Amino acid sequence: MFWLIETPTQLEAFYNKGYREVFIEVIPHNSNTHPILNDVSLIYIKPIKGNHGCLICIDHSETLSLDINHVFDFLKKLDIIYVRDKKSFLYYFPIKSVINLTNCSSTPINESTKVHTYFYSQYKNRNNINKIIPVVKHYEACENVFKTATSETRDIFMDKTILAFFGIEKNGIKINSNTFDKFYETKSKLYSIQNDTVYTQYNLFTTTRRPSNSFNGVNFAALNKENGSRQSFIPKNHKFTEIDISAYHPTLAGQLVNYEFDVPDIHAAFASMYEVDYNKAKELTFKQLYGGVFDEYKHLEFFQKTTEFINNNWKTFNNSGEVIVPISGYRLTNQLPNMNPQKLFNYMLQNLET
Repeated sequence: MFWLIETPTQLEAFYNKGYREVFIEVIPHNSNTHPILNDVSLIYIKPIKGNHGCLICIDHSETLSLDINHVFDFLKKLDIIYVRDKKSFLYYFPIKSVINLTNCSSTPINESTKVHTYFYSQYKNRNNINKIIPVVKHYEACENVFKTATSETRDIFMDKTILAFFGIEKNGIKINSNTFDKFYETKSKLYSIQNDTVYTQYNLFTTTRRPSNSFNGVNFAALNKENGSRQSFIPKNHKFTEIDISAYHPTLAGQLVNYEFDVPDIHAAFASMYEVDYNKAKELTFKQLYGGVFDEYKHLEFFQKTTEFINNNWKTFNNSGEVIVPISGYRLTNQLPNMNPQKLFNYMLQNLET
């Protein structure tokens, strides 16, 4: 078939056509398995200026197989490779010319057709399910993905962010298997654990770009503090280190509205302003940052400036259709649902903290 690349000769012929700028979607053995534990079945490659896409065949039941190292050498010769999920792609092919497309969904291919859905529901424990799903259905799914993905653009800030979180993610977290099994489902072990190390997956494309971190039913960013499940995770060397930045959001809010606290402990400063104890001050501050300023504290300079910033920011948002967050340059647009002045301010804080 003209859209299958199964031999070195066919791969060379593709390269000789002069295609140097392409979109690629990796089809692994199982779309639910963490990429560090996965292998490649097929690679969908679509020249940006070409007429149709092709599937490079590496390990599928219906095709001949190319050596993955040979394919890797071929990919390294391309000028630009656009992908939906650069972080996952780097596990398979660590190549510098890869560009992540902004706002792209990294929804697994197995959700793209009814055939994929059927196979995944019938063979839940098969770790190479994509090898037996008809190759034509993989092609169909990827063609649909390409149409959506290439309407997006490059995000320079996200390129750097992806590399940082890829570096964190690939190390994994050591676990106590006996304790882990008590709290988490078997599928987590099947798809994300090897040698007593569990691998997480950061989602960097949240609404505000503040990363979430969950994989196969385990929310690593919100582990239960009460039921003992945190004891499942143990250091690889000597100890865990927890880093917590005191009064992070009030500090960032102060920078946004040009307010100087001039004290080392911001919560203590608020306690003095409110004339309440330290813990009550923290509670009051966060309620007002996230929910709006209380009438009895509107006279305080910090909240006067904050209220003025929120109102001006909201006017800019409505007049120009967007606001741009400092540092990242990320655009919060009027396509976001159910926006209001306070919510917009909170979204800015979340992006700024990241």
